Amino acid sequence: MTLEFAPSSRSSLGVEWELAMVDADSGDLRQVAQTVLDAVAPDDGSQHPTIRQELLLNTVEVVTGVCRTTPEAMADLSGSVDLVRSITDPLRVDLMCAGTHPFADWGGQKVTDKERYATLIDRTQWWGRQMLIYGVHVHVGIEDRDKVLPILGALLTFYPHLLALSASSPYWSGRDTGYASNRSLLFQQLPTAGLPFTEIRTWAQLERYVADMLHTGVIEDFTEVRWDLRPAPQFGTIEMRICDGLSNATELAAITALTHCLVEYFSRMIDAGEALPAITPWFLAENKWRAARYGLEAIIILDADGREELVTDHLQHVLEVLDPIAADLGCASELARVRRIIDTGGGAARQRRVARRNGGRLDAVVAHLVAEFKAGHPID
Repeated sequence: MTLEFAPSSRSSLGVEWELAMVDADSGDLRQVAQTVLDAVAPDDGSQHPTIRQELLLNTVEVVTGVCRTTPEAMADLSGSVDLVRSITDPLRVDLMCAGTHPFADWGGQKVTDKERYATLIDRTQWWGRQMLIYGVHVHVGIEDRDKVLPILGALLTFYPHLLALSASSPYWSGRDTGYASNRSLLFQQLPTAGLPFTEIRTWAQLERYVADMLHTGVIEDFTEVRWDLRPAPQFGTIEMRICDGLSNATELAAITALTHCLVEYFSRMIDAGEALPAITPWFLAENKWRAARYGLEAIIILDADGREELVTDHLQHVLEVLDPIAADLGCASELARVRRIIDTGGGAARQRRVARRNGGRLDAVVAHLVAEFKAGHPID
């Protein structure tokens, strides 16, 4: 089969932010997504271009158009969030974001009435019903199809950095899991989800994989390939889906800028004829687990030789390397905010500190996440 790759401007940018809707009094989830979607729907009955439905009725997703810079993307998202809040505030519904809701019962959540979601739940059963999770996706435009998979492979060497910085799902159904990102391990239980196959190195190999998946009925179209990092052929982008949901715009901007800079950095390496970094599949899998388990306290494996370093120490070096790229892409101040995430210990660590200060009450953690969302920055 032929998998078409749409034309895309180099290092163009798009961001998707999944938001939970919670009761302003109890902090529990509210199933009001359809109310929001109906209120913002265009007169022709089509879907709103920047406010979209998701699997569960407690969730809406705000998305940007095609942007050039991280500040432009954040401004785009801010307008959509304001529109959603104009509908949810009168309902006494607050918005929050984290990899998981700290105490909600996954079994009580309603699925959006759409054939695609019904098919997913029917096939995946118990694991599919548990997808009470929230994430962030960042798209970066690639101007040449032949660059996509080499850049994707290089980005995988930074998988633990991105997951550790965003890890914000320590709680599940009212219990502390002991993990910084329980979401990342839950999500990989779905068919075609999790780490991409690193042995797919060329576009022809990707087309063969997709043909096999279609022929055997595993997927109906490419969007059902749910890798943590994947090409998005319809947009002409690489889509970074590694991250837990981020609770505030400051951290979202930092992660977006980091992703944007890394893709452009590797694209320039290709242009210069330089070898891209790579990591073996077994070290990649271990890095994912370490980042999910320990967050910003993870000691990660850097290369095929097995060199190790604390993820926060390596990030300091990475930020210095990327500073000139950030200046070119207009996101220097946003990239610098990565250091602020490091200083706070990350979302999972902040949630646990709030729980300890409040006698283990997880409704206090939800209130904290709501406050961070409204403030637009981490609160410690």
